Amino acid sequence: MTSQPAGFLPGRHPIDAYGEGGFKFGGMSHRGSVLALPSGIYAWDATSAGDIGNDLAIRLLAEEAGSIEHVLVGTGMELVPMKAGLVQRLRAAHIALEPMATGAAARTYNVLLGERRRVAAALIAV
Repeated sequence: MTSQPAGFLPGRHPIDAYGEGGFKFGGMSHRGSVLALPSGIYAWDATSAGDIGNDLAIRLLAEEAGSIEHVLVGTGMELVPMKAGLVQRLRAAHIALEPMATGAAARTYNVLLGERRRVAAALIAV
């Protein structure tokens, strides 16, 4: 039997609220950053855009092949560009990476999720 990482909620869930250092989703709340992936929502250690790197690529590429085509990256209060190496690595796997402020990323994630798009989100808590 495989165990899931701490801070894991299986399935796809919209982000119901964000702010005050965390997120609400799936009838629960989480303090800190999150990864909303096709397999579920996970706690994420990133606290600033500078923390976004190869570990994010590894997590995204570990999902079922083809389950993600677009990743919204909430970089905090302001837009911070992504590292070129990360963008290129994911582009090679046919995954588009789009950074934006966390609030915009959470709202856009909900819209795309509602449209049943193959979307994921990496959201830094604000």
